[in-house]
Amino acid sequence: MRINILHEGAHFLEYEIRKIVEYAYRIRELGQNITWENIGDPVTMQEEVAPWIKNIVQELVQKNLSWGYCPTKGVLATREFLAGEVNKRGGVQVTSDDIIFFNGVADAIDKVYELLHRNARVLLPTPVYSTHSSNESKRGAYLPLQFRLDPKNGWLPDMDEIRRMIKYNPQIAGIGLVNPDNPTGLAYPREILEEFVEIARKNRLFLIVDEIYIHMCFQKGKTQHLSEFCGDVPGIALRGISKEYPWPGARCAWMEVLNRHKDSNFSEYIDSILNAKMLEVCATTLPQMSIPAVFGAPNYQEHLKNRAEIFRKRAEEAYEIFSKVPGVICTPPAGAFYFSVVFEEGVLKSHQQLPIKNQEIKKYVDHLCKNTTNDKRFAYQLLGAEGICVVPLSGFSTDLEGFRVTLLNTDDKKRRETFSRIAQAIQTFIQS
Repeated sequence: MRINILHEGAHFLEYEIRKIVEYAYRIRELGQNITWENIGDPVTMQEEVAPWIKNIVQELVQKNLSWGYCPTKGVLATREFLAGEVNKRGGVQVTSDDIIFFNGVADAIDKVYELLHRNARVLLPTPVYSTHSSNESKRGAYLPLQFRLDPKNGWLPDMDEIRRMIKYNPQIAGIGLVNPDNPTGLAYPREILEEFVEIARKNRLFLIVDEIYIHMCFQKGKTQHLSEFCGDVPGIALRGISKEYPWPGARCAWMEVLNRHKDSNFSEYIDSILNAKMLEVCATTLPQMSIPAVFGAPNYQEHLKNRAEIFRKRAEEAYEIFSKVPGVICTPPAGAFYFSVVFEEGVLKSHQQLPIKNQEIKKYVDHLCKNTTNDKRFAYQLLGAEGICVVPLSGFSTDLEGFRVTLLNTDDKKRRETFSRIAQAIQTFIQS
């Protein structure tokens, strides 16, 4: 090209959750059956969507309005319903104008970071869901500013570290969290969330909380919505139906804007997000229309409770298996449907391998393992030897070495066998 057309932040766009799929497809072509443990799609993992939810959607398909555009902010009746749900919680009160719909949480995340001033930074945890870190870095072609979640302390952050980072990085304008967290399964305790609010208030920051897993929390004293604890601090909560119905293919999510009029600059920023959405006309109509009927159904809370209990039991199962493996650190998740395993420092070496009988697969895996992180080497070796596709933890913007699996497989026997095979592979890999 006559001039460079590549965005300066393009190399920060990484999504290991799907990137590893390309390698898995190639290994499958070479003869290895693949067990998919990489992506958080309950439907692909054979979870049956409740018939009563399907019936609601089927009825809506018959309505002409479900086939057309909706207002840019979203279907008014749905926004009014969701504003009412927020207000029932107590805490910050909102109106339908404070609800903005997007084509999935990823679309909302993209807008949130893209429309910040280039020099305004969002402090994020590490590890963190890569859509957040990639979008934050892409905007200015810089490494993310991050505070550590400690795997040896239940993945809890060091709040003094956060205070220091904000003190010595005056460009930080906001703090971003995923709650419950992906990939760690951390559900932030109320007292920690209140500390974040106090830090934000003192330093005139805003908060971003990705709450896509908010109703998949199974710890005692469940974590809370941002609107319940943020007080007078400006904030953005991100919600969706992809994990709850579950309906990931609907690409339906919304933003709850909190305390926008407490700060004029924050209010203008929210206006810019809405204007950007206006250029896209609107988000998808049909799934929005389903929300009042599904959320308002008498059996919806029981639906959420039952699913959370399923994931709690599977999390205990995973912990029972992986906690017995020498050389790794793991913490029982308190929310979402993932389980992360961290290798103890110094355990992984560049020479370690798993036995791969198929020589074509071995040659391909050896190629993948050149000049990469040690946890990616383990993930690629696991793919070649066992046909199990996990996500390397380094794909979540962290220097911790490990991997993430899901708790989604509905086949109890196969799920336990998969976890056990991974556990055995870890020991073989470390000892090689």
